[in-house]
Amino acid sequence: MSAPKLEMDRLIDDRRTRIIVCCGSGGVGKTTAAAAIGLRAAERGRHACVLTVDPARRLAQSMGLTELDNTPRAVADVDATAGGSLDAMMLDMKRTFDDIVLSHADPQRAQQILANPFYVSLSSSFAGTQEYMAMEKLGQLRHADEWDLIVVDTPPSRSALDFLDAPQRLSRFLDGRLIRLLTAPARTGMSAMRVLNAGFAVMTGVLTKILGTQVLKDAQTFVTALDTMFGGFRERAEATYRLLQAPGTAFLVVAAPEPDALREASYFVERLDSERMPLAGLILNRVHTSAAGRLSAARSLAAAETLEMQDKPNGPGSDAPRHSIAVAALRMHAERMHLSKRERRLAEHFTSAHPAIPVAEVIAQPEDVHDLDGLRVIGTILSRQDL
Repeated sequence: MSAPKLEMDRLIDDRRTRIIVCCGSGGVGKTTAAAAIGLRAAERGRHACVLTVDPARRLAQSMGLTELDNTPRAVADVDATAGGSLDAMMLDMKRTFDDIVLSHADPQRAQQILANPFYVSLSSSFAGTQEYMAMEKLGQLRHADEWDLIVVDTPPSRSALDFLDAPQRLSRFLDGRLIRLLTAPARTGMSAMRVLNAGFAVMTGVLTKILGTQVLKDAQTFVTALDTMFGGFRERAEATYRLLQAPGTAFLVVAAPEPDALREASYFVERLDSERMPLAGLILNRVHTSAAGRLSAARSLAAAETLEMQDKPNGPGSDAPRHSIAVAALRMHAERMHLSKRERRLAEHFTSAHPAIPVAEVIAQPEDVHDLDGLRVIGTILSRQDL
């Protein structure tokens, strides 16, 4: 039983589709897929924006931009005949975090937070910050309402599920027991503090031994200044989840025909289903196909061996092998057929486990995509699955 075909043009032409999230494990081509979808949507009349968090900056190169940063930039040489447009941006997670602080705190408190060493470390390297800030930026772009389609290239995380977990993880951290303990002196009245002083002093002594005096002081200063923003983090995390669950959002799981990538894709499909998030389909990227014909892998290898036998030297001065190119081609053909067969088995294993998930296959390209023409080729392949 073959999987239903993913109808990409129908998805991007539907004006009710406002957000497309390309997700999956690292190294499977999410960035290329997101850029190709955004470009095709723009050239079919949508006002699209592609948000990438890929640090390799391949998206900027493929779109002919000298740089991408936290501000959407127009992509040139897009065919605007249908009235569409394309912008692209790369997430700067620290700048996004800084913008949140600046917009939700008075100027004096904002500067205290931005200068705090604990905040600098948190905003730059805390686990899950990149994923959380991707969701923050998505919310900002959607709220701006300047584009009728936003395509998100999710972070190259260790696990694809980090993208879904990050908002809750950071929210839990900012509202966790340690944070509440560190802000206790600021939250508790003077009379109550006299009662709690002894116990708090003991706990502070323990934390000082673990964290160090300066780190503890920086942390206390940071969370005290950030206290008024806790509710905002929780509210935005909840709003982001509602946005992802809304009918106008479509998730596309991107995978390569490899065991680990398809295992991760299967896990993600199940997670999206459990979270009631709208899954549009699977993009199976970098698929190898075997040439149609009667020459099987076994016959190809047998023919190669026969030619090699004919080319064996008969003694000094014998001619050089006459069939070396043919032998190499036959062996390459056999290897390609074995690879195609193995990938087909892996794909069938996924579709048998998830028979209702639409699938689009993208044939492996002879070279990496590095310009708009290459992205157009990928977009065309995605949209012509019935050919």
